Amino acid sequence: MPDLLLELFSEEIPARMQGKAADDLKRLVTDKLVAEGLVYEGAKAFATPRRLALTVHGIPARQPDLKDERKGPKVGAPEAAVQGFLKATGLASLDEAKIQRDPKKGDFYVALIEKPGKPAIEVIAEFLPVIVRTFPWPKSMRWGERSRKPGALQWVRPLHSIVATFGIDTEEPEVVHFHVDGIEAGQTTRGHRFMAPDAFEVRRFEDYEAKLFAAKVVLDPARRKDIILADAKTLAQAQNYELVEDQGLLDEVSGLVEWPVPLMGSFDKDFLTIPDEVIRATIRANQKCFVVADPSTGKLANKFILTANIEASDGGAAITAGNERVIRARLSDAKFFYETDLKTKLEDRLPKFDQIVFHEKLGTQAERIARIERLAAEIAPLVGADVEKAKTAARLCKADLLTEVVGEFPELQGLMGKYYALAQGEDASVAAACEEHYKPQGPADRVPTDPVSIAVGLADKISTLVGFWIEDEKPTGSKDPYALRRAALGVIRSIISNDIRLPLTPHLRSEWSAYAERGRGLTALSHEAIGDLLLFFADRLKVQLRDQGARHDLVDAVFALEGQDDILMIVRRVEALAAFLATDDGKNLLAGTKRAANILRIEEKKDGRAFDGVPDASLYAQDEEKALAAAIDRAKADAGAAVAKEDFAAAMTAMAGLRPAVDAFFDKVTVNADDKAVRENRLKLLNEIRAATRAVADFSKIQD
Repeated sequence: MPDLLLELFSEEIPARMQGKAADDLKRLVTDKLVAEGLVYEGAKAFATPRRLALTVHGIPARQPDLKDERKGPKVGAPEAAVQGFLKATGLASLDEAKIQRDPKKGDFYVALIEKPGKPAIEVIAEFLPVIVRTFPWPKSMRWGERSRKPGALQWVRPLHSIVATFGIDTEEPEVVHFHVDGIEAGQTTRGHRFMAPDAFEVRRFEDYEAKLFAAKVVLDPARRKDIILADAKTLAQAQNYELVEDQGLLDEVSGLVEWPVPLMGSFDKDFLTIPDEVIRATIRANQKCFVVADPSTGKLANKFILTANIEASDGGAAITAGNERVIRARLSDAKFFYETDLKTKLEDRLPKFDQIVFHEKLGTQAERIARIERLAAEIAPLVGADVEKAKTAARLCKADLLTEVVGEFPELQGLMGKYYALAQGEDASVAAACEEHYKPQGPADRVPTDPVSIAVGLADKISTLVGFWIEDEKPTGSKDPYALRRAALGVIRSIISNDIRLPLTPHLRSEWSAYAERGRGLTALSHEAIGDLLLFFADRLKVQLRDQGARHDLVDAVFALEGQDDILMIVRRVEALAAFLATDDGKNLLAGTKRAANILRIEEKKDGRAFDGVPDASLYAQDEEKALAAAIDRAKADAGAAVAKEDFAAAMTAMAGLRPAVDAFFDKVTVNADDKAVRENRLKLLNEIRAATRAVADFSKIQD
């Protein structure tokens, strides 16, 4: 079957837009093919700085013929209805329609409409201009003489030519003839801007890709990345260094070149007195270059690797020298910033926070820091941290936001705080907390283990959550402008990873009161609001455990119990509950408990009352009732004792003891007895089953 080749050749497309643009081109074209009945076998899109390309193979040569029956008016209908039917269906007269019999509704006319399929190349020629004109670039421009006219083509950069061919691989392909704003589709393209600028013709994708490569263009972004990475590693290893890999930079650089040529440059060793991260950020941000490290020390070397877009006649010497000049200037700036920052202690910067607003509803950064310091001191003893160190770290942890280096490279906040704290002689734990209190910032980020870092990090995140909850600035749908979901997950991961016992409610209440005392937000503590915030933590915990393979309904079952705000204990209950439900005893007890709950729900609705209260032992008429009552008493006592010791596995074992008695009860006892007193007593006994299992979880929340 025929294949389609499409290329849109333009001036340089920004690297950050190329990947999505290639995906959009593939999606728009293939969706339209399918909508037109042209189901294809496969498609792949590519992007270079100067072109978007798409190949679609296995396209039918023409659309399938369509047959449709359209129901018309009844036989004998008014003339106006008949004429409307004929006009809508394109029939010349009713003689071209058939009559369909319907004994109930009467006979009516039916038009048989046959629409022959069009050649695929014609269909493609119709929709490609529309796709080009409406392409979803995040930013676009108009250019040239035609830009003055209404409806002029807009593209990310000036569009120069279009290649569009269609045909089977054993024949010469046809050009898909269409034009967009004076640009005629053809089969001519160009190679590298400098090394192979002449135009050449292409036929189909294999021919196109091979000729581009001969013209110094590597079409596939993945291949360009492989070339850059392999050659950069080779250059580094040749001088006994190792490349510091950077996937984000690799993605960007591969979108800046069509013919990647990695080269190595150097800078003065004096700049190595700057922290490695500052050197790397400077070189990365300003020149899009990679850095290399000495494998024996792990420290950066005074070398960098750039990626040229040309095979220069001088071997790249001039290109390298130009990059060295720029990097020397930028590193000089970075060194000046760093040395200037070292002249001012972190605590001496704090008064400036009085004039900087954190959030219009939550006060200044100084007020925020004071809240974090107070809460960190409160949490510190619970996580094994020194209170004074925690207070110092909390007071200094945001100070680097006012430094020159962080002003230039915001991504280094926290890290620079650590360097400056160490430079001014602060304790290592205090310095570490300046960096680590932001962590973890994502599912793959490292969780702090130093107690001071944990205390300050928890205080920062809890304070932020409470503050925005007070002001009703909660996440909605996909919107979370203040990263509150990330903050809650950070609290959860810090607690679980470090096995910390930290009931949340007291600290949420404490922080709520701290806001109120300073005149921020609500003056009265809302029990419902605290409960709402705890539910938010429960939702985030479900996400965390689900990613680890746990069932979200088990989190609901545990969280439904009263007073469940200790994340670590909730997780341990969930783990024990999951293990219990994986056994036959667990599965059968769950079934029995749900059966009891269903009967109770039906009978409570029927009677309009709840069957709570202690069953009357004198009304037990069968041995199975007595056995169940005794089993419930034992399970309650044993499970309660186990929960008190936080031995949740033992609590589940105690619950397992209910299973034989529950099975026997439902097998031998009729709950809805004729005697009203006996019936009520048996329903109370069922309620006792439900109450007993709530010692470990709310079984009604568990899905079958």
